[in-house]
Amino acid sequence: MRQAPVTPEGDLMRWVELPGRGPARVYVHGLGASSPAYFAEVAVHPLLAGHRSLLVDLLGHGLSDRPQGFDYSLQAHADALAAALTWANVSGAEVIAHSMGGSIALVLAARHPHLVSRLVLVDANLDPLTPDPEAGGSRGIAARSEAEFLAGGWERVRDLAGAHWWATMRLTDRVALHRSAVHLVRDTEPSLRTLLTELPVPRGFLRPAADGPLPGAEALVAAGVHLASVPDCGHNIMLDNPEGFARATAAALAH
Repeated sequence: MRQAPVTPEGDLMRWVELPGRGPARVYVHGLGASSPAYFAEVAVHPLLAGHRSLLVDLLGHGLSDRPQGFDYSLQAHADALAAALTWANVSGAEVIAHSMGGSIALVLAARHPHLVSRLVLVDANLDPLTPDPEAGGSRGIAARSEAEFLAGGWERVRDLAGAHWWATMRLTDRVALHRSAVHLVRDTEPSLRTLLTELPVPRGFLRPAADGPLPGAEALVAAGVHLASVPDCGHNIMLDNPEGFARATAAALAH
């Protein structure tokens, strides 16, 4: 395990690192998750192994520190990740990022372009969402005020998440979980979809085949985004179908 201070207060971001050649690959998890838990199997798959790989836990999640004064916006997450990568002497990384991690990766590439040479987004959030107290994940979390969530609203989110997601979500600081979700469902300026369209690096986007076509796919393809539908999986593509994930990710990295 490695660690680096990423805030003025010295809060530490931690990651599991696998040795290998460059360019480095940086794996970034989604809301309430952890990169070692979600990406370890696929990072060592024969189609993806051999590169220096950093399986990073965002602040408030997994192995990393849980600062209470951090706002957990997409921008703050991206800047903290940039500080960790800079400390680790990483530049021009191939960033593979799931769900909320994909949103953060887009902001990272826009704010710190020297750190990112390629992006592979895994069913990432591109558009704002409507909060709903009976929904799972970010929509359900963001439907409650921070005080309501901390006072017990998190229990409903736990029940909706199910045991599998809760296994890592329970490790996430509840303040971090709520603030991250609130920022994730909001619109951004420019929008995440606009960032994906306009970023000058090679970009790929993986999506479960069962979800059907990605909204706005034609515009993304016209902008040079490599789209891939992965069969036999849900939102957690790398866990549900590791082989399909590895094949689709390798193809996106070669695009």
